[in-house]
Amino acid sequence: MAAKATSNVAIIFGVTGLVGKELATTLLLHGWKVYGVARRPDVSMATITAHRRYHFVSCDLLDSHEARDKLSLINDVTHIFWVTWASMFSLDSPECYEQNRAMMANALVAMLPKAGRLRHFSLQTGVKHYISLQGLLGGEVGCYNEESPRVNIGHNFYYGLEDLLQEMLPLYKVDWSIHRPGFIIGSSRRAYYNLMGTICVYGTICKYLNLPFVFGGTKMCWEEMCIDASDTRLVADQHVFAATRHEQGKGGWAYNAINGEYYTWKEIWPGIGAKLGIETPEKCSFSGDFVYSLAMEGMEGVWKEIVAKEGLVETEMSELANWDFLDQMFRCTFKMLCSRSKIDLIGFKSRYHVLDSMVYWIDVMREDKLIP
Repeated sequence: MAAKATSNVAIIFGVTGLVGKELATTLLLHGWKVYGVARRPDVSMATITAHRRYHFVSCDLLDSHEARDKLSLINDVTHIFWVTWASMFSLDSPECYEQNRAMMANALVAMLPKAGRLRHFSLQTGVKHYISLQGLLGGEVGCYNEESPRVNIGHNFYYGLEDLLQEMLPLYKVDWSIHRPGFIIGSSRRAYYNLMGTICVYGTICKYLNLPFVFGGTKMCWEEMCIDASDTRLVADQHVFAATRHEQGKGGWAYNAINGEYYTWKEIWPGIGAKLGIETPEKCSFSGDFVYSLAMEGMEGVWKEIVAKEGLVETEMSELANWDFLDQMFRCTFKMLCSRSKIDLIGFKSRYHVLDSMVYWIDVMREDKLIP
């Protein structure tokens, strides 16, 4: 029994992020040994970090010397999960492309020569694979599948990561898969694009100040489904599902990683408000003129008051909320809707409705004392 428990050894790059935390929890629950890599630990992960089969590795992956010195010592890994990215530069910029490719290259150069047991590399990118933020879509608006062509504009770093795996992993006969979620629903203090944290901070401030819980955006984003949602539980389960079923040495399988259920914000916004304690339906309204980055400007002191009054984990508002991201999401001018038939065909069953996902993760954030 003991030998079986340690037969699978994972290293998670980006362990403190939305999917990274859930991956660590899932793998430890199923008897894996887990290395978690991030620049610094997250105090909210106490249950994970206390586990005897978990080992945290502090590493700046952009520093090739540090990556080599720390990662080359780890030689028992069977599965790599890459759920991290460098966010210092704008998406679709040459700098973002080069930085993210260099970060993964540093890790691979350090690990591959020593990782004789490595069987699978699981890469997480996203449905932005199918579009460019520099003005053009990747084709007609519709339902993208994994064979939809790349967009020949901008510098999408997802393509650089996929190409790097294609270049390096066959030399070591290592299998790999690629997972493309939509907007991710989960709990983390370390996620740059943290939709759940942003909505929860906004709703908490609305309740505290007795303000209406407004959906500020376009009528299209309010009334129509514009982007698929992805519960972190589903994304983590899909990573593990694919990583443990493919034949070693045959790689490059790409899968959309989405909840797979239809929703509109108009339908679910009152339910989110109710879960956050805003019980009056008429307070959960739509406004085409409301801009979060303007309305929440200067609210840092209010958030500190709430944290102190409710005895929450000490956080800066910016650790959980990204108002510019919320404005971008709710004023999106294009649709990123995808098929999940490919992952369904190989037997993956997990599905979630968006409101159910949000209600679940609000409860988790409350248990973690991130919100009241």
